[in-house]
Amino acid sequence: MSDYSIRKYRQTLIIGLIGVIKELFPSEQLIISHSILDGVYCELKNSVLSSREIQKIEDHLKTWVNTDQTIHYETGDDHLFHCQIQEQMITTIYPPLEQSGSLKHFKLIHFLPGFILLFPNANHPDSLSPFVPPEKLSATFSETQRWLENLHLSNVQDVNAIISAKSSQDLIYLAEALHEKMISSIADRIFKKRSKVRVILISGPTSSGKTTFAQRLSTQLRVNGLRPVALSLDNYFLPREKTPLDCNGQYDFECLEALDLPLLAAHLNALIGGSEVETPLFDFVCGGRCPAGRTMRLGPDEILVIEGIHALNPSLLPSLDRTQMFKIYVSALFQLNIDAYTRVPTTEVRLIRRLVRDYKFRGSDPARTLAQWESVRRGENNNIFPYQEEADVMFNSSLLYELNALRPYAEHLLISITPECPHYEMAVHLLTLLSFFDSLDISTVPFNSILREFLGGSAYNV
Repeated sequence: MSDYSIRKYRQTLIIGLIGVIKELFPSEQLIISHSILDGVYCELKNSVLSSREIQKIEDHLKTWVNTDQTIHYETGDDHLFHCQIQEQMITTIYPPLEQSGSLKHFKLIHFLPGFILLFPNANHPDSLSPFVPPEKLSATFSETQRWLENLHLSNVQDVNAIISAKSSQDLIYLAEALHEKMISSIADRIFKKRSKVRVILISGPTSSGKTTFAQRLSTQLRVNGLRPVALSLDNYFLPREKTPLDCNGQYDFECLEALDLPLLAAHLNALIGGSEVETPLFDFVCGGRCPAGRTMRLGPDEILVIEGIHALNPSLLPSLDRTQMFKIYVSALFQLNIDAYTRVPTTEVRLIRRLVRDYKFRGSDPARTLAQWESVRRGENNNIFPYQEEADVMFNSSLLYELNALRPYAEHLLISITPECPHYEMAVHLLTLLSFFDSLDISTVPFNSILREFLGGSAYNV
């Protein structure tokens, strides 16, 4: 199932949920807060629900699905979709399915103070994945929400109002100051464990700003008297002829087994023990290692920094003592929504980042980036998201103003996609999403900002 199809499936369930809540709790308001694992976290505005009440909601939602309700909606000139349920007019950025009867797989899970509406994974649309409470991810969302409340920001319109009032510079500086404070705090945590921690492992999905984050963290570590040394997992790829194949017979460069794990483990154990090693350098043109590598020795005040999609996977370095590692998960966990019912999906924030970056720095046209997205998402679901709770700390790389700043660049690219393109529907959807964000002048965005990794003008080599 494509990313867009699964979004329609999920949006239809959300519409049904809105109707059920209106029926069972007519004086309450449902708030669709944020995505979490393969679901969305929801709350009632004025009530904390019991397990019994959540089960009742699920039973009513199943009844709504099983009666195969016809969902009537209209498409406006603004490309938004308007449908009515329980005498409520719902506006959504995704079209719902026309019938509810195909919504076979979902579950409501009690997650105080609200609940999670769990959907099928896009990779496995005919079943629900086992649910393990994402305590660290949830805590990260809660921390971001508290910060937004401190700034009296509740939705996208609040940011637009700041821009209209010509106070966008203050907004930019506040958002960047929060990032700097968070990065400094992470560096302080690592410093407190400096007698044990010798390896920092950084992972996260595509277009999360991991490269800029790693360099800014390295700066803060140096402030604390540590000397970070980068070690690239890319240099530990197996030679092309030994690379595993995927189900289509193509080289699978994203699987863990594409790395020379025994060599990586031997080098890290040697470096931590104070020995000198010659780490490999991988030549991606010829698909093999260069004749000469890079000689390394880890000094007493030096600490390794490793960034890669498998960095949080416990199978990457199974022989290394866990106390010697500090793991960081980086992702753009965008928190501001359009309204109580309409989320801004974190996945689409990253896709917009990637569209702009790929065009500016990788010579990739937007249609190609959209065509690759399903494969990218499949790799994230297999190799990154299952291990995010392994992290010692999570860093939300989203910036309050980023879709306002990215809008002019992304719009220019998306408008170029014609109706003949198979990804035209997604392009129109992203344009609709961006239309909620007033454009922002980027001249005052700092050159060390994570956003510069996508807009250009970064102070770092990204």
